[in-house]
Amino acid sequence: MEAIGVDRMRRAAVVAIGDELVSGQTVDTNSAWLSRRLEELGAAVTGHWVVADDAKATADAIAAAARSAGWVVVTGGLGPTPDDLTRQAAADLLGQPLQERPDALEQIQERFRRLNRRMADINRVQALFPASAGVLVNPIGTAPGLRFSVGGAECFCLPGVPREMRMMFDDTVAGVIAAGIGDGRCRLTRTVHTFGIGESDLAERLGDLLARGTNPQVGTTAGGGSVSVRIYALGDTREQARRMLDDAERRVRDGVGEFCFGCDDQTLESVVGELLRRRGQTLALAESCTGGLLGEMITAVPGSSDYFVAGLTAYANAAKVALLGVEESLLAEHGAVSEPVAEAMARNAHARTGADWALSITGIAGPDGGSADKPVGLVFIGLAGPGGASARRYVFPGDRETVRTRAARTALSLLWRALTVEPE
Repeated sequence: MEAIGVDRMRRAAVVAIGDELVSGQTVDTNSAWLSRRLEELGAAVTGHWVVADDAKATADAIAAAARSAGWVVVTGGLGPTPDDLTRQAAADLLGQPLQERPDALEQIQERFRRLNRRMADINRVQALFPASAGVLVNPIGTAPGLRFSVGGAECFCLPGVPREMRMMFDDTVAGVIAAGIGDGRCRLTRTVHTFGIGESDLAERLGDLLARGTNPQVGTTAGGGSVSVRIYALGDTREQARRMLDDAERRVRDGVGEFCFGCDDQTLESVVGELLRRRGQTLALAESCTGGLLGEMITAVPGSSDYFVAGLTAYANAAKVALLGVEESLLAEHGAVSEPVAEAMARNAHARTGADWALSITGIAGPDGGSADKPVGLVFIGLAGPGGASARRYVFPGDRETVRTRAARTALSLLWRALTVEPE
């Protein structure tokens, strides 16, 4: 698909290679990351190709991508094993034999020296390049990248390991593409994130902003209890496109109101963490049915040690009594999945850890364990803070993982709202 109104050298395409991607055993996160970065640079992404570890399929995909765009970024297939065929695909596409490059071999050998490991002979294959291809330095891995031109498009082949790919793209590729695109006509994107409002309700609030065929173009995507609003702006210059994005974002935020929590790479956990850090406050958790999932989300944010005190996973009733001081009589009268128990879990975690805030989660994630009174998906979430402790009842649809994820994210949203309302 061609990006209408954008000339070829302002368009980019992504090719991801790997049997595991085609089979669905591994989720292709590289293409999603690259699309976001490419559009940040002003390139309109025309499409993704995902192909198996096959030299012809890879060559065909690169050729097709090159016909649609002026910039092609390829990930995967640069390892030392027989199924790593990106180098061969590039050679076939260029009509050039592979030959060992001393500069690439030295790069690989130096990597092994730094790791104090012996380089196996099989790794020499990673130094094979078509004659006209340039070598891209990989500072944290053994696989150098390739750069070559085909059909008027500039192609960059990067490793499939996400950390290596991202560093090489930012260090080497991004600057080349940004310089090539310049400040002419380009498309920029921005994503506004919401939580606690359904997609249809959000659409009603946004109204004509969602009309098709407009510039900026606004659309919505739902998943995991969150709805994201994506904005695409096409401008004669990068600055004009950015101003259009800013204006559209203001209109979206005005329409969404209190349900908007962040933009682009911001997540609920990162936003909550920043609010806590800014206030100089701390957080503790008491989890049951989520089994530490909420703690994992919070600690995935760099610097979370600034505000995260403790996470207590009290799955069994005996653990709720021993670790959190929940009274046995409360459990006997109301059951572990109840508002009083959720409130007690949050209140006691708050008191025992000395944190400024505490969240608790107890529920029935399924697929078994439900009843007429307490169905699968029933979750109680407690919140304790400067103003006291309380708990709320929710029933989340979906399978076990969906229920657990929705519960963790909803708990974060409760704290987020409390932090935006509670005086600092």
